[in-house]
Amino acid sequence: MDLGIAGRKAIVCASSKGLGKACAKALAQAGCHVVLNGRNAKKLEATAQEIRATGAEVIAVPGDIGEARVRKALLAACPAPDILVNNNGGPPPQTFRTITRYDLLRGLEANMLTPIALTQAVLPGMAQRRFGRVINITSSSVRAPIAGLDVSSGARAGLTAFLASSARALARDNVTINSIQPGAFDTDRIRGNLVNQAAKRGVDEAQMRAEREASIPAGRFGRAEELGQLCAYLASAQAGYITGQNILIDGGAFPGVF
Repeated sequence: MDLGIAGRKAIVCASSKGLGKACAKALAQAGCHVVLNGRNAKKLEATAQEIRATGAEVIAVPGDIGEARVRKALLAACPAPDILVNNNGGPPPQTFRTITRYDLLRGLEANMLTPIALTQAVLPGMAQRRFGRVINITSSSVRAPIAGLDVSSGARAGLTAFLASSARALARDNVTINSIQPGAFDTDRIRGNLVNQAAKRGVDEAQMRAEREASIPAGRFGRAEELGQLCAYLASAQAGYITGQNILIDGGAFPGVF
């Protein structure tokens, strides 16, 4: 399927690995020029080379997007983006009683304030050019609570609510804002969590994985490329009538009707 975005310019945050990398690869496959970002410069460049090998035009901007200078460098590398994928790692699991004010502020900065800053920077140009796609990678925990992810869930829910009215206001300019809410995906983060959980319970990591996958109706963790393709479609020319939506991709784990 031709997504109608060949030649479009895309910024994909936190894209050296995992879900961000999958989004970048899918957009590159659709013909986009992609600007990558990640904290680990070596890993980021390896990802850039991997995507360039497909013939795509790629620019790599290393650094933590929580820093203003890195966001400035991203926008300098791509001053007129057509697509912005907001993505960032969440804080580690933490019990409610141990959460401090510092933890809250750090979570808000990474998962709410940083994507808002980037979105505010790119929306005027998108509206003027009458094409724009902002896609926020949040979490299924915005929809249904997950114990230990209170800070991440709160910050991502705040981002979702903050951008809701802008999504409607900009729809006439062919600018859309949507969120993808991933459930359990086979990424470094979830593999690390499984190792920690297995150690706490004194069980084998394989057993922990099997139990977790068995709790998902699909019977498995999601593949990063599945989310990447969804992201590419939301960025497509055909998705201009989808805005202000929070699209759950979790293998059926959320037990609700809506």
